[in-house]
Amino acid sequence: MSQVLDLLPELEGDEAAYINKHLSSMDEERAKRFAQAYRARRIDPQTILLTTILGFFIVAGVQRFMLRQIGMGLLYLFTGGLCLVGTIVDLVNHRSLAFEYNREVARELIQFI
Repeated sequence: MSQVLDLLPELEGDEAAYINKHLSSMDEERAKRFAQAYRARRIDPQTILLTTILGFFIVAGVQRFMLRQIGMGLLYLFTGGLCLVGTIVDLVNHRSLAFEYNREVARELIQFI
């Protein structure tokens, strides 16, 4: 776990454990390249939280566009966040939405780095 804390100190909980599992099988140079690319592409759960809150007041679905879920983003946009019910669900689940996205980013990067 110390390797992930050295390279990516902003990670917490499940995300830190998931990334540490992958970093432990990498040499130091590859782990540094991975950490640098991952940090650039990862989405912070607080960002998802803030964009979801934006959905209550301005434009629903921004968080779904950020998560590369274009279809759901359009659905939220045209239905007002599914009459705000979907937006409330996303508000509660913002951490898991970010973790799912970040896990996919990590999988993509592991293949190329």
